[in-house]
Amino acid sequence: MNNNKEYKFCQSCGYPMSKDKQGGGKEKDGTINKKYCSMCYANGRFLTPPDVDTAEKMQAFCIDAMMKDGMNRVFAWLATRSIPRLERWKKKP
Repeated sequence: MNNNKEYKFCQSCGYPMSKDKQGGGKEKDGTINKKYCSMCYANGRFLTPPDVDTAEKMQAFCIDAMMKDGMNRVFAWLATRSIPRLERWKKKP
């Protein structure tokens, strides 16, 4: 897999990568990871709690976080609808 590929959206939460102030998550060596945003990935690992291990749980986790930031539940749900289609959550054959 090509790790230099540019992604428009975080492949964990769907956040627009262009809005990530840090330019993406960071690997252990400090290099930028262009697949995952800085809210999802740092120091070479995911920042979500270990029990957030499915697309459905990630969607609920993100909706809760957005509502805490003042977003309406319907808009939060709309913003997270693509999570099951992101690379981190796609079902492996």
